[in-house]
Amino acid sequence: MSSSFELSIEVSERYNFNRSALEKINENPWVKNQWPLVYFLQNETKRVAYVGESTNFSNRIKNHLANPKKSNAFNQISIIGSDKFNKSATLDIESKLIQYISSEGTYVLQNGNHGLINHNYYQQDLYKYLFQDIWNNLIESKIVSKSLEEIENSELFKYSPYKSLNEDQYNSVLEIIDALTQKESNQIFIKGSAGTGKTILATYLIKLLGSDVSETSLDDFSDNELQEINLIRTYQKKYPKAEIGFVVAMSSLRKTLQNVFRKIPDLKSSMIISPSDTFKKKYDLLIVDEAHRLRQYKNIGWMGVFKKNNQKLGLDNNGTELDWIIANSKNQIFFYDSAQSVKPSDIPSSHFDKLLNKKNTIEIELTSQMRSKGGNDYITFVDELLKIKRENKRIYSPERYDILVFDSMKDMYEQLAFQEEKHGLCRLVAGYSWPWLSQKDKNAIDIKIDGVELQWNQTDKDWINSENAFNEVGCIHTTQGYDLNYTGIIFGEEISFNKVTKQIEIDKSKYFDKNGKRGIDDIEDLKEYIINIYKTIMYRGIRGTYIYAFDDNLRDYFKQHISSYSAERKLRILPFVDVKPYINSVPLIDIYAAAGNFSELQIAKEDFDWVELPMNISVREGYFVCQVVGESMNKRIANGSWCLFKQDSGGSRDGKIVLVEHYKIQDSSFGAGYTIKSYQSEKVLSDESWSHKSIVLKPHSYDPSFKDIILNEDDIAELKVIGEFIKVLDF
Repeated sequence: MSSSFELSIEVSERYNFNRSALEKINENPWVKNQWPLVYFLQNETKRVAYVGESTNFSNRIKNHLANPKKSNAFNQISIIGSDKFNKSATLDIESKLIQYISSEGTYVLQNGNHGLINHNYYQQDLYKYLFQDIWNNLIESKIVSKSLEEIENSELFKYSPYKSLNEDQYNSVLEIIDALTQKESNQIFIKGSAGTGKTILATYLIKLLGSDVSETSLDDFSDNELQEINLIRTYQKKYPKAEIGFVVAMSSLRKTLQNVFRKIPDLKSSMIISPSDTFKKKYDLLIVDEAHRLRQYKNIGWMGVFKKNNQKLGLDNNGTELDWIIANSKNQIFFYDSAQSVKPSDIPSSHFDKLLNKKNTIEIELTSQMRSKGGNDYITFVDELLKIKRENKRIYSPERYDILVFDSMKDMYEQLAFQEEKHGLCRLVAGYSWPWLSQKDKNAIDIKIDGVELQWNQTDKDWINSENAFNEVGCIHTTQGYDLNYTGIIFGEEISFNKVTKQIEIDKSKYFDKNGKRGIDDIEDLKEYIINIYKTIMYRGIRGTYIYAFDDNLRDYFKQHISSYSAERKLRILPFVDVKPYINSVPLIDIYAAAGNFSELQIAKEDFDWVELPMNISVREGYFVCQVVGESMNKRIANGSWCLFKQDSGGSRDGKIVLVEHYKIQDSSFGAGYTIKSYQSEKVLSDESWSHKSIVLKPHSYDPSFKDIILNEDDIAELKVIGEFIKVLDF
C-alpha cells in the first residue's frame, strides 16, 4: 500500500432527523460537496436503526423524511464520510454495517436484505482495514458496544439473513425466485459441499421473500438489484400471504435457528419447523436445510409417531420425511449434500436421485467455499485424505489454515484452549467411540486419554453455544451445520489404519451409536457413514483443525500428509550459502540492534541471520521475524514468542498490532525506543485534509499494570511504525 493513500474516516455528530435540521445537515462537508457517503438512522428509545449509502444525500434524506415509516421511526442521523470514498466503497461499507449492526444487538435493524452482495472493485484491498476504523468510531460514539470479533462469534451473525452473498449465491437467488414466479409447483435442489453457504442462502431467501418492497426506492439500484426487487414483487403478487416454513431435521440446529429468527424483524421462531410439523398446515413453500439428514422408517426412537404420519398420507412403512414435505407444500427447495449423510436412518441418496432426474426439477450448484479459510483445496484434501486417495505425497501446508496432528491429547487440548482464549468458539469433537455414561450419571467421566478426563456434551440442544461447551466433547449430532473457529478432533478407537492393506478399517464393537449401526451387516457400509462423520466434523473449523488419533497407525498415516505439533520447535537459521532472501527465508531481527535498518526499511542479506518459515506460511517480500519478550501483549502474544511481521507500507493502522519506534517510549521488554502494541488513532478533519490528534498504543495484557502509551500532536511526527504483526510462529 502506498503511504500517499492513507485512509481516514469521520463519523459526524448525531443530527436530529427532521426537516428543521436539514440546513445544519447540509453544512456537513460530505453532504455539501455531494460526496459518496454512508449514513445511520437511529432511535435509541425505540432501539431501531437503518443503514444506507448515497451519492446524493440531500435528495435521499428528503425522500426518507417524506416516508412516514422512516420519519416516525427515527429521530437521529449520523453521517460517515471519507475523502477516499467512492460508490463501490460505500456500497461495500453499507453492506458490512448492515451485517454487523443487525447482529450486534443494540438496535433492531429495519433494512431489507435485498441487494446484499460482496462487491469487488478497484483498489478494494486499500479499503481492507477501513471498516475496522469505522466500527471503532461507532464504539467511541456509543452507537454500538460489541467488538467485531464478539459479533462474528455469535449465532445471530453466523446465520443472519443479512449476510452478503457471493456471486454464485446471488445468482442462485435470482434463479430460484424466477422459478417460483413462473410455475405452480417447483422442486429445486441447491447442492454444495460443506461450507458453501447453503444455510446462509436459505435464511437469506426466507427473509427476502417476506420483505416489504412495496415502497422501496429504486434510485441508484444496479440491474441485478432491480431484477431482484421486481421478482420479489411478482412472487408476493402470486402468493400475497405466503406460508413459508424452514424445515430443519436436526434438533440441535433447529433450536439454534429458532433463537436466531426470534431476533430478526419479520421472521418468527415458529417458521423453523421439524418434518413432523409440516402436517400442521399447507405451505406455499418449504425450504429444507441439510436435506440429506431427512429420515426414513429405520433406526429411530419414535417409530410410532413416524408410522402415524405415514398413515395420514396413505403410505406404508416405506414412506419418508421427504414424502411428507412434498405432500404438505406446493414448492420445495432442498439444500443437499449426499456426502454428509451419517446414519442409516438418513434417506438413501437414491430417493433424491429420483427427484433430481425428473424433467422439471431445477438443480443449482454452489461451489465457493464460504467457511474454511483453507478454501476448496482444504475440502478436497480432507476428502482425499480419508478416502486414501491423495496422490500428492507432500505435506499439506495451506497458507491461511492451521492444521496439525498431535501425539498428545494433553497438548492438543492446551493448544485448543489457547485458541479459545484468542478467538472463542473452539470445541472438541469426537467420533462416537465411547459410551455416554454421563447421560445418566452426571459425575461419570466418558473419555479418558493421556490423563485428560472429559464428558460428552451435557445438552443436545445448541451445545456449541452452551456455557460449559469448551470443557465437554461434542459429536456429529451436536455440531453438524455449525461453524467453529477451531475444531479439535478425536479420532476414536473405532477407526484405525492397516499399514499392510493401506486402508482405514472400522471396529463395529467400539462404535457406540446404537442407531448408527443397528441393521448394518456390511462393514463397508458402516465405514462409509463413519468416514462421512469425520469428514463433516473436519469441515467445521473456519481457522483451523487440530487432530488426535487414538490409533497409532492412523496417526502415523495422518503425519505423512499433515504437519505434526511439537512443543520444542526451534528457529531454523539457514546457512549463509543457502539463503535466498524472500524466496526460502526471511530476516531474523534483533530489536535491540535494529534501529538504523528499521528506520530506513533497508535489509541487506549479509547483515542478518535468515530463518526458514513454517511450511504453512509463504515467504513474502518485506516479512521479518523477531522475538516478542514481556507480558504487555500476553492476551495475543505469549512472552518469548517468535513472531512474523511485515514492514509497514502506510495506510490505516487502527486496530492493528504494530512494532513502533519513538524516542519517548521506554519499554523494558525491548529497551528504549521500541514497543509492540495495538495502534489506535484519533483524527481531526478539515474541509481539505485530515491530521492525527493523538495516537494511543494499547497493551493487551492480563496484567492491569500495563498502561496506554499516549502520543499527542507534538509527539506524533517522531513516531515510526516499523512493522505490522501477522502471527505467532509455531516453530
